[in-house]
Amino acid sequence: MSSYRLTTLGADAELFALPFELPLLDWPDRLIVHVPRGISRHVVRFIEVSGEVYAVKEANDRFVLREHHLLQALAQRSVPVVDAYGTVVERTTDDGAELPGLLITRHLPFSQPYRALFTGRTLPELRTRLLDALAGLFVRLHLAGFYWGDCSLSNSLFRRDAGALAAYLVDAETGEVHPSLSDGQRAYDLQIATENIAGELFDLQAAGLLDPSIDPIETAQELTPRYNSLWDELTRDEVVARDESYRINARVKRLNSLGFDVSQIELRTEQDGRRLRFDAHVVEPGHHQRRVAALTGLHVQENQARTLLADLARFRAKWAEGVGHEVPEDAAAHRWLTEKFYGTLDLIPPELRHKLPDAELFYEIAEHRWFLSEAQGQDVGRAAAVASYVDNVLRFLPDAKVDLSQGPPTEEFAPIFD
Repeated sequence: MSSYRLTTLGADAELFALPFELPLLDWPDRLIVHVPRGISRHVVRFIEVSGEVYAVKEANDRFVLREHHLLQALAQRSVPVVDAYGTVVERTTDDGAELPGLLITRHLPFSQPYRALFTGRTLPELRTRLLDALAGLFVRLHLAGFYWGDCSLSNSLFRRDAGALAAYLVDAETGEVHPSLSDGQRAYDLQIATENIAGELFDLQAAGLLDPSIDPIETAQELTPRYNSLWDELTRDEVVARDESYRINARVKRLNSLGFDVSQIELRTEQDGRRLRFDAHVVEPGHHQRRVAALTGLHVQENQARTLLADLARFRAKWAEGVGHEVPEDAAAHRWLTEKFYGTLDLIPPELRHKLPDAELFYEIAEHRWFLSEAQGQDVGRAAAVASYVDNVLRFLPDAKVDLSQGPPTEEFAPIFD
């Protein structure tokens, strides 16, 4: 008789009914959904349960439990990772044969593997955006004391974020959590990442997906300088003269502009002034996301949040100019959300609305309107901009909805022996 031990964050009867007594490769096609993904060393399948999509990875019990713990620890530190939902260990078949364990994570909506970014409609300066996203993810991982050990494009997922990309860690099985990382650990992690990224770019080049102007080795080597620049801005000490207190505010604003909050500042009096120190472990990403959530209830990516806050500020200023006095920010946010944000999105045909997240649609329409207005020498107006965007851009975007139809799985994997 088969047996297993299932641990999850929630109770779902459909999840309990999955065939855990079977090897993952033998799960019936009716359970499998089609999700773009990269190459994995393990067998991975995507399934739909009660309208939600999960990734299921098969590995030995020790790896499964360890990776589940690491993903949860990183999430608690506000690091962008996939959501660890549950584990299935101590699995046996009906005849008593042992089976590997299963790690269950929630699928990250609207995310894409790196290979998918190089097909279809690509982002301008994709190389730069990929490297910036990875550098930002690396910094946040290292601030949290996480040594990755096997960073690669394949072990990350990317979401469009107001013209940029946001990177998420997907595979944490080789990682380690420490109170803090030494300079040597950080440097070696970056060295491994550089080598892996170069190899993946060579694979893209061989497949004809890489622009001929992009050199895989030179591109991969750009990761470390980008990382060092961000790390330095977040962690370096700064000496501030007694009559230059404004520089403290300026430094905090620069950190905020990078998406980080500062919960503690240490000022130490020295002969040449005051030494300003930001403890690397008390900075937290998502400054603009939290502002947008507090004002509007919208949960969006960091760059999307910046563009929404800027649009809200313009909306508020125009309203204040019209009435001749200041308008409270919360009142402006409420009216902006109804009239501007959803008022714009409601002009999109319902059958096309799901192709991108709401905040990304709003951003792209605003950009499209700006380009049209520049070309015509006058503001084309919201309705015309939406109609043009729908007819010339949105209709031709790949469908971001997960395909819940039945059929054979499309995932790629490279089996390994644990």
